[in-house]
Amino acid sequence: MKYRKLGKTEKSISSIGLGCMRLPTKDNLQMSQNIDEIETTKMIEYAIDNGINYFDTAYPYHGGKSEVVIGKILNNFKRNEFYLATKSPVWFINSEGDFTRLLEEQLTKLKFDYIDFYLLHSLDSNRWNNIVKKYNVLSELEDAKQKGLVKHIGFSFHDSFDVFKSIIDEYDKWEFCQVQYNYMDIENQAGKKGVDYAFAKDLGVIIMEPLRGGRLANPPENVKAIINSYKPLRTPQEWAMRWLWSQKEISTVLTGSSNLEQLKQNIDFVNNAIDFEFSNEDLEFIEKVKKAYLDRIKIDCTKCNYCLPCPNGVNIPRNFELYNDVFIYENPIPPRMTYQRFMPDIEKASNCIQCEECESKCPQKLEISKLLLSVDEELSKK
Repeated sequence: MKYRKLGKTEKSISSIGLGCMRLPTKDNLQMSQNIDEIETTKMIEYAIDNGINYFDTAYPYHGGKSEVVIGKILNNFKRNEFYLATKSPVWFINSEGDFTRLLEEQLTKLKFDYIDFYLLHSLDSNRWNNIVKKYNVLSELEDAKQKGLVKHIGFSFHDSFDVFKSIIDEYDKWEFCQVQYNYMDIENQAGKKGVDYAFAKDLGVIIMEPLRGGRLANPPENVKAIINSYKPLRTPQEWAMRWLWSQKEISTVLTGSSNLEQLKQNIDFVNNAIDFEFSNEDLEFIEKVKKAYLDRIKIDCTKCNYCLPCPNGVNIPRNFELYNDVFIYENPIPPRMTYQRFMPDIEKASNCIQCEECESKCPQKLEISKLLLSVDEELSKK
């Protein structure tokens, strides 16, 4: 196993960490509460035996059961054999004191006296301004650190680079961050600019969704043909992981393995690599792969946001992004799930009133109102 420093914490962590959001389940339903403890124990034992020392969970994972199971298993190991990371569900904070109450609940579930790496979960502009700052969460976070309940403090993130930069700039005690990043998300969310900015500020950078929820592991045929034609021959997963590891700014990459074989494969990727250098030819190859994915786009939206704000609250670029994902990755399940379960109703394509006000603002001259009907039809399918 190879190790890297996690920013200003100076802690040495494994090049891959085990993400505990998609653990094995007895009912074979992804992220269900019915975690298969026997299989999960085998995975964690194998991970520790093979040098993984970073384990990442969160309050809502597996309907609240991930922390319970992970804590139960890790309590069988020496405390200096691993680092435990979990996250504060800031969306449940409605008043001062809620942060501390939730942290105490998590410590009880985990059955540990302290958490090594504690993150404010899934920050965006709204949660930062209307929860974290409003309810003095940072003050309680610092108090928890002073009491030794958490050792290092950070945040995970889902919003634009500008918001990411503001969150870092407005608080100088961050030690690390966690961002969604892969070769298809270079300009999405925090993106490459965010990774570079955090590194320049001496923050450890932890990567989630390195395979975009598994979609980069199972490419459509036109993409697969390009990958299989390039030498040396490697799997789509290995190319995606190597692309990340080649960047010195990245501290560790979380692998959300849902079975032991996936975990073994990811560990082999690390152990079999002499180094993580990428040649210019390798970078050009990744660009070809990316272009092959993007050639599958159905709606040519550039996310310029000129169409916003919609008078009825529809998030037009986000709807088009989810719709395009159905065709880019030939996997409609993740974008449909996001649309149906996580997207606010006011932002959905179904909330379009066909006023067409947005269409005169669109530089691409898209028939937005008509397209939103198709978006809702596709993303509303079961």
